[in-house]
Amino acid sequence: MAKYLLLKHYRRGGPEWVPGTDVPMDQWSPEEITEHIDYMRRFAEKLTESGEFVGEGALSPEGTFVRYDGEGRPPVTDGPFAETKDLIAGWMIIDVESQERAYEAAAELSAAPGVGGKPIYEWLEVRPFLGEDLTISE
Repeated sequence: MAKYLLLKHYRRGGPEWVPGTDVPMDQWSPEEITEHIDYMRRFAEKLTESGEFVGEGALSPEGTFVRYDGEGRPPVTDGPFAETKDLIAGWMIIDVESQERAYEAAAELSAAPGVGGKPIYEWLEVRPFLGEDLTISE
């Protein structure tokens, strides 16, 4: 088994979208948003049942860069930045048998419904984790 991070990006970056599916979520109806979230919840439950689900989360569109600035000095911060093409909306970690299975799972998540209940064909970034599991258990 290998862990993969599935990254959901805001609609401002990445490869070109399927025509008609590029409506930002802030223009969806409350029912469309609920249907989209329910789809992702059911997808996570399905992965949990198969033993492939590790974790997930949604992220705020805002963030700040932070850097160490030397002993005894406060952290240096910068941002948030108006450039939004690389912002990440959310993530899911899966633990699957192969890269092909990771792509298959990401494609299924990409079919989450949007406006009018139709699949949004969302691009998801799939990134494998390097090395050994860094989880600390006591």
